[in-house]
Amino acid sequence: MKRTKLASALVGAMTLAVSGMAVAADPLAAIQGADKQIQDDAVKSQQKINKLYDQTQDMLYEYRLVVDETDTLKSYNDYVATLVADQEARMASLQEQINGIERTKQGVVPLMSRMIETLDQFVSLDVPFQLEERQARVARLKEVMGDSNVSTAEKYRLVLDAYLIENEYGNKMNAYEGKLDIDGKELTVDFFHLGRVVFVAQSLDQKNAWVWDNEARQWTALSDDMLRPVSNAIKMARRQAAPDLLKLPVQAAEGAE
Repeated sequence: MKRTKLASALVGAMTLAVSGMAVAADPLAAIQGADKQIQDDAVKSQQKINKLYDQTQDMLYEYRLVVDETDTLKSYNDYVATLVADQEARMASLQEQINGIERTKQGVVPLMSRMIETLDQFVSLDVPFQLEERQARVARLKEVMGDSNVSTAEKYRLVLDAYLIENEYGNKMNAYEGKLDIDGKELTVDFFHLGRVVFVAQSLDQKNAWVWDNEARQWTALSDDMLRPVSNAIKMARRQAAPDLLKLPVQAAEGAE
């Protein structure tokens, strides 16, 4: 009986111990479960934080790109504004030049007309060497002045060229064949002029020669002793003879009073 009571007591004690352990295990499991939940929540929170951080970094990168692009566009806009300002200044300058050209044309056109008239009078009063060629040049200038297809600049250039050609005549020695009217009879002769100092003509058979008197505006016959010098002058002008001293009739200029 004693053994039975003892065994029963041991079983009861063990039962109480097991019951106590079970009661003690329940709070620990709850604590462990809560801790795990906290850890899980922490992981989820960290994941959200990481995601938000990544999004923030992406947004920061995009923001910096936008800022850099904005700075680049601002620099480019400033550059373009500088170009536009320079182009506007050039356009204003060109417009001013165009206005100046128009004003210049208003003064140049009458000037050219006077220059052509002066040249025409000069040719008619000058020693009449190569007269047809010179008169044709003046006639061409008058025709060009009325041609709207020819620019003012080109007209002015032609007028200046005509003046230059007339100026060069004063330094040239030239011989050419042409027609000469003597006493109502037209003869074929060789003309020779040395600048505007001497202008003579000789028949092709070299038997007659004449000199131009510009004051009297007529031809005067030369003596026979001048035939050879005139012939030599013509050959030299045509490069058919070596240059040499010329003996030709030269009219002395009258002294001014």
